[in-house]
Amino acid sequence: MPARRRSGPQVTLTEGSIRILWREKVLTIVNAPDLSDGEEPADFVVDLDAIVSWDAPHDANAIEVEDLQEIMQAIEAECERRGLVVAFE
Repeated sequence: MPARRRSGPQVTLTEGSIRILWREKVLTIVNAPDLSDGEEPADFVVDLDAIVSWDAPHDANAIEVEDLQEIMQAIEAECERRGLVVAFE
């Protein structure tokens, strides 16, 4: 079930991706390979360089830095709520 925030991004976690619904736009983030040497492997690895624009039909709209920060916070909160580890690279 998506994390509910008043006006922030709604996060849905699946086995291989994270889906963001916000302001009637969708962003699908595919789990990237975990290349870190961390002691605790991440359940989800988000490649920040791969997040450029929203999914179609809004793919001409770039994701602004401020929006990306809110998306990251929403992902962290949802993963923490579920006891999962997320890494942003």
